[in-house]
Amino acid sequence: MSDIDSDKWLEAMKSETDSMGSNQVWTLVDPPKSVRPVGCEGVYKCMFRADGEVTTFKARLMEKGYTQRSEVDFENFYSPVAMAKSIRILLAIAAWLIMKYGRLA
Repeated sequence: MSDIDSDKWLEAMKSETDSMGSNQVWTLVDPPKSVRPVGCEGVYKCMFRADGEVTTFKARLMEKGYTQRSEVDFENFYSPVAMAKSIRILLAIAAWLIMKYGRLA
């Protein structure tokens, strides 16, 4: 980096990667040979005061979602999480069974 504020940008990048590490956002792994990983890029932004003075340097690491292959249906990949109303229905049925029979079944 040849910017005058390069040390502040490097500090912002380090802060972003430290935050990702402490929040366990990602884990470094070797991809299988048949997989082409999605890349990432840095997005940088300055926050200014009303008088125009720079107050904060922000850096974000973003994935390049536009590099995904079109023949792969990424909508079918999901995390198996129950919906809140499904859990409420199960709890209501369990409460009803306990009230009616004094036990679940």
